Amino acid sequence: MGLPGVSRYGLPYHRRVRVMERLERLYAIGEGPGANRIGYSQEEDAAHDLARMWMEEAGLAVTVDPSGNLLGTDPKGSVPGVWTGSHLDTVPEGGKFDGALGVVAAIEAVERTGRGSVVVFRDEERGCAGSRARVSSGELPEAFVELHIEQGQRLADAGAPLGIVTGIAGVMRGTIVVEGREGHAGTTPMGVRDDALVKAAREILRIEETARTIEDAVATVGQVEVEPGAVNVIPAGVTLTVDARAPDVERCDRLLAALGFEPTYRVDPSRMAPELQEVLRAELEGRGLPVVELTSGAGHDAGVLATAGVPSAMLFVRSLNGGISHSPDELSSEEDVELAVDVLASALARL
Repeated sequence: MGLPGVSRYGLPYHRRVRVMERLERLYAIGEGPGANRIGYSQEEDAAHDLARMWMEEAGLAVTVDPSGNLLGTDPKGSVPGVWTGSHLDTVPEGGKFDGALGVVAAIEAVERTGRGSVVVFRDEERGCAGSRARVSSGELPEAFVELHIEQGQRLADAGAPLGIVTGIAGVMRGTIVVEGREGHAGTTPMGVRDDALVKAAREILRIEETARTIEDAVATVGQVEVEPGAVNVIPAGVTLTVDARAPDVERCDRLLAALGFEPTYRVDPSRMAPELQEVLRAELEGRGLPVVELTSGAGHDAGVLATAGVPSAMLFVRSLNGGISHSPDELSSEEDVELAVDVLASALARL
């Protein structure tokens, strides 16, 4: 049992409640179901206005760069070398915790410790536009720590509330075109058909089977365009849009070669800084928590900064409901969130 009004992790009751209340206020922006704050929309603007108010209430001096990113620093000193934060944009009908948790936790941790700066990046979901623009400007920190909900169930399966990210998978996207021959759906015998969609179905299965042969690789056909697209016409052509990912360059190259398409978009894997991972490890071990290390299959602003040479780290918070993310069913427990804020604050103090 803790002291009255103080949790087992030492965070006063009103501040524990404040973290969850702030997540609820962000979640309420826009029309549901779910969170709807598309990058550079009025809804994302409103979320940034809230974050700016909270940062100023925490005593931070807030500036806005040309891309709309927020940076909150100690007004009494120079810009500290350690940033923490995340993003506030969402996919359509997204979840309460994705991105927003990292921002709310960052404000809480920096206010609590008086260490570090809070950054809120724009438009992460559509390619990390805000963090990429910040990298292009050359105005970067000495280190970056991002807290984020795990978008999967590995921590839940391991019985661990938090996890240390070792790296972020590379992403390759492109198209595969399958050709056939157009014909009448009612008059063309089955034996003489050249149905592009049937051939594409076999291609999708090949893509699935290929990804399974490379450890920790994944491949997804997320879009299918059929030509001419009429219900009574045998398809003459199909374009498959493929998203393929792997945790290191060697496996990315192998996967791409096996799938056989030229990527129109490629982001190589990024590694989190070992020295920052050790700081997070020490915080978990000091609390008697299991230390689980894992790679992220999803892209994050931390990966953009790491690729630009900024030592970066990520702390994942256990996801419930089967690890679902980008969904209104996304969920983490209040206790895990509180613990994550406590670890982040202590890590900032160490750094």
